[in-house]
Amino acid sequence: MASCTVSRPAAGAGATTATARGTGKKPDGRWRSYESGKASWYGGRWHGRRTANGERYDQHSMTAAHKKLPFNTRVRVTNLKTGKSCIVRINNRGPYTRGRVIDLSVAAAKEIGSYAGGVSVVKLEVQR
Repeated sequence: MASCTVSRPAAGAGATTATARGTGKKPDGRWRSYESGKASWYGGRWHGRRTANGERYDQHSMTAAHKKLPFNTRVRVTNLKTGKSCIVRINNRGPYTRGRVIDLSVAAAKEIGSYAGGVSVVKLEVQR
């Protein structure tokens, strides 16, 4: 694995560092912005049933359903209200409710703080 170093400009050099939309953090080059929209979660009666890729759905795992992304794509989901994010793996198709961009497992919804509300506005980034 290659190592990397970070060089910082000398104090007073006037150089600035690019930040990710005013967060004060550098953008992470491993992730590419994909889309934003409403996320919901699914579980209950779906737990243990087969997903579109053939595996059994586990509401306690960090997975999600998306209409177009390839199976096994890793997606970082960020709740725009709470700022919390998690990484999920696409293993199913959906959501089938108009206006939704992703269906999260129960575990993923709890991780980003959207379980209680049911629906939240999120940003999706895919791993390069």
